[in-house]
Amino acid sequence: MTGSRTPRARPRWLVPVLIVVVSLTVGGGLLARELYKLPDRNEDTEGVLPTTTSLPPEQQPGPSQVELTPGAAAHPENESVRQVLQTYVDAINQGNYAAWTTTVTRDRVQERTESQWRFQYRSTEDGSVLVHRVETVPDGSLRVLVGLTSTQDPVDAPADLPEPCIRWHLTLPMTVEGGSWKIDSVPAGSTPEYGKC
Repeated sequence: MTGSRTPRARPRWLVPVLIVVVSLTVGGGLLARELYKLPDRNEDTEGVLPTTTSLPPEQQPGPSQVELTPGAAAHPENESVRQVLQTYVDAINQGNYAAWTTTVTRDRVQERTESQWRFQYRSTEDGSVLVHRVETVPDGSLRVLVGLTSTQDPVDAPADLPEPCIRWHLTLPMTVEGGSWKIDSVPAGSTPEYGKC
């Protein structure tokens, strides 16, 4: 028997082992996908108020009650934030400057006289207020992401959007002053997002 080689037989255990390895890999991948699944994008928007665009014009700006998403409600300062914002919105809607001054820092009060404040908010009414997120920043202050609708005489609206109804998205800084949370001045360069209802 010169020059002839017999083909090697494959080990019989190789095929079952490959099947087990492939099955474990696929199963492990599926399990990892479930364990590390990213949260749904709309997780923080559950319980969101109906969009104000669905309200007829005569019902704008919507209810003045401040609401929180589940994500915002999970923050330990959620009720304090909600109360400050409720007083803030009510003060604007009622033209109550004294109440407004209880919700903002001394610096913000000094930035605007009562007559300037009354002129700025003379025709404004806020509603459909929803706190999307409350974040604690390293210095212990808060950043509060808020959406709201305002109605106003178009001459009192922003110059680049002279509309009677505007939907706002604001990031409000809040800090403790005199033992209570207050809305602080927005940092220079920060601009709110807004658009027509």
